[in-house]
Amino acid sequence: MRNADPMFIRTLLSRYADVQLRFSERPTQELRQQLDDVSYQLCVSTGTRTVRDALMAADGVLERAAAARSGDESPAA
Repeated sequence: MRNADPMFIRTLLSRYADVQLRFSERPTQELRQQLDDVSYQLCVSTGTRTVRDALMAADGVLERAAAARSGDESPAA
């Protein structure tokens, strides 16, 4: 997997959730295209081939970023 930027991944996940919700409420060709586009971007950014795998990989990116942040926040001596 590529070294994905957690902020970019977070943005893609937010966009994916938004478009997925809007598409489920009112499926249109425009929303289908947006969903396909963001799904493709998630797959490319995470080095995966399916949306399901991309979502799992994105979760991993965010978990590692959170762990790195918590490791950086050592108590002051």
